[in-house]
Amino acid sequence: MAWTRQVLRINLTAGTCIPEPLNMEWARQYLGQRGLASKYLYEEIDPACDALGPENKLIMTTGPLTGTMASTGGRYSVVTKGPLTGCIACSNSGGFIGAEIKSAGWDMIIFEGRSPAPVYLYLENEQATLVPAGEFIWGKSAWETDHLLHERYQDPLLRVACVGRSAETGCLYAGIINDLHRAAGRSGVGTVMASKNLKAVAVRGTRGVGNIKDPKAFMAAVARGKKVLADNAVTGQGLPKFGTQVMMNVINEVGAMPTRNMREVQFEGSHRISGEAMHEPRESDGKPNLVTNAACFGCTIACGRISTIDREHYTIRNKPEYWGASGGLEYEAAWALGSDTGVDDLDALTYANFLCNEDGFDPISFGSTVAAAMELYELGALTKQDTGGIELRFGSAEALTTVTQLTARGEGFGLELGLGSRRLCAKYGHPELSMTVKGQEFPAYDPRGIQGMGLTYATSNRGACHLRSYTVSSEILGTPVKTDPLSTEGKPELVKAFQDATSVVDSTGLCVFTTFAWTLEDIAPQIQAACEGDWSIENLLETGERIWNLERQFNLRAGITAKDDTLPRRLLEEPAQTGPAKGLASKLGEMLPQYYAIRGWSVDGVPKPETLARLAL
Repeated sequence: MAWTRQVLRINLTAGTCIPEPLNMEWARQYLGQRGLASKYLYEEIDPACDALGPENKLIMTTGPLTGTMASTGGRYSVVTKGPLTGCIACSNSGGFIGAEIKSAGWDMIIFEGRSPAPVYLYLENEQATLVPAGEFIWGKSAWETDHLLHERYQDPLLRVACVGRSAETGCLYAGIINDLHRAAGRSGVGTVMASKNLKAVAVRGTRGVGNIKDPKAFMAAVARGKKVLADNAVTGQGLPKFGTQVMMNVINEVGAMPTRNMREVQFEGSHRISGEAMHEPRESDGKPNLVTNAACFGCTIACGRISTIDREHYTIRNKPEYWGASGGLEYEAAWALGSDTGVDDLDALTYANFLCNEDGFDPISFGSTVAAAMELYELGALTKQDTGGIELRFGSAEALTTVTQLTARGEGFGLELGLGSRRLCAKYGHPELSMTVKGQEFPAYDPRGIQGMGLTYATSNRGACHLRSYTVSSEILGTPVKTDPLSTEGKPELVKAFQDATSVVDSTGLCVFTTFAWTLEDIAPQIQAACEGDWSIENLLETGERIWNLERQFNLRAGITAKDDTLPRRLLEEPAQTGPAKGLASKLGEMLPQYYAIRGWSVDGVPKPETLARLAL
């Protein structure tokens, strides 16, 4: 069982909320969440459609283990066509709203069309209502929206997912913020939501999740899984204490820290913005940046950060709304806002990250776009007249925080930054300075120092992404086996294996961070006990491969082809200047043909008929 077997279809154009049964044939093929929602999207829209047009659809979706006792079983995803990339977009988030949607009785919510005026969805179990947003919450930040909805309904257990002002003003990498500090953050899923005049989804579910196939076997498998997480050095110690920021000094040391728009591979200021630095007392008030860690629904890892900033820091001196503790820096935000822009001011980065949370835009794409703009400014392609008088220089914390404020509000030069680095660099005559794949900015691992990540980025179905195949686990951390980060040997096989396995994890309702400790041998028994059908490891891997190929088919129909499976010229032609990878560029050209062959694709990156037939596509 595990699925609620119910889908809520919201036609925003007509203003209707209609339940329908979940397609169980598809559920048995795609499991749930990422896989199942991608199947719905593939079947229901033209992949070549305008991502911001009414013909695109937005799907909020849970997995069969969302809302259960499984550790980290609080995940949900947002699936749509992404405006930043033109690719299929699946953005995964934690927090509590995924479990609330499931507890209200729904596997997924499908939004179609466009409301003639701003609205929000209020959902209480089976009762769904579209409510005018008007001046009530339209034009408000995500934090203000959350506060106003809780004030209106007077229910502390109400869960809210909403967009901020950045999505309303057209930032192409705006996300959807839930539970104040968690985000479906990449590819512009929030921009799609705002384009439909949908401001928020407020959910209250009281039904619980009780339809487990074999409760006794499920609880036994869950208990075993929790012990594995607790006993692992990363999930039991490193992530709870330092969060994902545990990676900052590690990646810098191995020479894979993208710095100053990826011109360099090591950042001299990494120790000042690391997870360890967040624990250190400030000179100004003797208090550390980090207040405590925090957990999402059902999570026994608790990698979330709650931070505060020095009240006298120039960025917040007159902004009392930021004096309290709030969601703190994670590694990707700290890298993009920090080393990529050359800024090592921990308070400034925390403040900028607060702004990204409050108004709902992706700090990875934003920081990378600012870094590209800084290089354009350094070259003279951008001037103070273009930036509105801002001296946009590498290392300037004041410039960083100023443009963050502008992007949050959708004002001035912030509107241009909100288009992403590909469009910005093309406009100012230097497209080669955009560090993107398929239009999406790179995460925090330089592929010259971690060769598997170059292939991962180039072939990712949603544009540059580390969460589609985190070969860092193997190449740096030695999980599940240690491989040489500077070698290409075996990397096509490794990337495919990670991609297929991650497709499965993203479809369960579990967090991918569990895979620092778990393999499918830990996950399969939980799914097998919860869901009807055969969910052996072999069948799960085939499911993951099916999902990956379905996403590839979507992108091919959208016009994304093998020519887009590449990296920026800088990473292919400019070797690393320092660190263990000194003298090396990415060797993508060696790996990509092998990867296509292993996938059962043609030399042009198209799945062969026999591959599609084998996977029932």
